[in-house]
Amino acid sequence: MTRIAIIGGHGKVALLLSTLLTDEGHSVTSFIRNPDHAGDVAATGATPSVLDVENATTAEIAEALRNHDAVVWSAGAGGGNPERTYAVDRDAAIRSMDAAAEAGVGRYIMVSYLGAGPNHGVPAENSFHAYAEAKAAADEYLRGTQLAWTILGPGSLTDKPGTGRIDVDPSGQGSRETSRGNTAIVAAAVLDLPDTAGRTIEFRDGTLPVAAALQPS
Repeated sequence: MTRIAIIGGHGKVALLLSTLLTDEGHSVTSFIRNPDHAGDVAATGATPSVLDVENATTAEIAEALRNHDAVVWSAGAGGGNPERTYAVDRDAAIRSMDAAAEAGVGRYIMVSYLGAGPNHGVPAENSFHAYAEAKAAADEYLRGTQLAWTILGPGSLTDKPGTGRIDVDPSGQGSRETSRGNTAIVAAAVLDLPDTAGRTIEFRDGTLPVAAALQPS
């Protein structure tokens, strides 16, 4: 049994992921900001724990992550306020990476998005710009750590059922739709695949079974 921490535990992907992981027999701690969400988290089989990562110090996050084997970052400010977006999606994410290292949690999964990076191409006047900048900075910081990291880049998220079939490294042509169900399936899969460490895996809903799609090319 692996002990997995999910940061941003009340998000739609996180709730699906914690259900998958607990069904597989893993022990899951889901960190949430709002204690009112504890019931939803507990219903997945995970243990809810209140942690406001936006305002928590690195040491406080490290203490929360101690005695876990892996951490999944699935938190986000939810857009809207650029200042809060940077505070959560960049600064708190980076603190969580430092905290994971401090706590001895070697495995780190970052849920990012398809097309994230310094060349994201989102204009400064676009409301998505702060998020794109924050994710680019957090992902780049993660790549420079000694953690066994994997960055996941799903396309445009939908609430369609997860099919367990994806296309990895999709071209710019065609749909970028990616169900939250498939995103959770991929996150659960990479946690069981040590050879996905050090990889950025961009994907969308597609045709290959997840296990086959995640094989190194």
